[in-house]
Amino acid sequence: MLIRDLLKILGEISPFETQESWDNSGLIVGDFSADAGDIFISLECDQNALNFMPNNSTLIAHHPLIFSPIKSLNFAEYPANLLRSAIAKNINVIAMHTNFDKSHLNRYVAEKILKFNDITENDFICYAKTAEKFDDLLTRVNSAIGSVKSFVKPPKKSEYKIAICCGSGGSFAGKIDADILITGDLKYHDAVRAASLEIGLIDAGHYETERFFGEVLRAALSQKGISAIIAPLKSPFG
Repeated sequence: MLIRDLLKILGEISPFETQESWDNSGLIVGDFSADAGDIFISLECDQNALNFMPNNSTLIAHHPLIFSPIKSLNFAEYPANLLRSAIAKNINVIAMHTNFDKSHLNRYVAEKILKFNDITENDFICYAKTAEKFDDLLTRVNSAIGSVKSFVKPPKKSEYKIAICCGSGGSFAGKIDADILITGDLKYHDAVRAASLEIGLIDAGHYETERFFGEVLRAALSQKGISAIIAPLKSPFG
């Protein structure tokens, strides 16, 4: 399969044109006319994934290896060090980022991992309702995802409207119609703003909420008759 054909199929799964204007999903390294070879999936294009893959293969990553314009390639720095590794092994690199968040990943985590019912979705955000106490909701998130790093308690209510955004969604606190936001990468000022607005926050981790990317995309590719291998995945944190 040629890269251009693979990109067409990926675009059918999750249209690239729906990515955010600041995003860089699509072909990052490679040639549209190149043979894709064996296809691998990983949350990141990192050294672990590149070392695992054979020459002349293709990596589909969630996060783009290149976000900002590059003015020079210093191979002692990121991302040039990884670009050199990919090019040396003739590995094509494709990213499916905000387009896949919108089409697949957020709903999958809300529905299949956190087990919420009657989910509605608006762009990046999935919404659900729960009559659980906040402490019980923390237990549910911690059990399903494996890491609650911090939280802000909301006022007690008989029912909460929950917003779920995988990755880094702290900026949505106070901008969406929800009592509690479950996301990752929460910062101090996110917590200050949320507390002042009486909105609950649960930081379930950026890596932890997005590490399901591989299994979701592999299943979608399988429905298109394409086999893919999930590369070994490891959080950059110890």
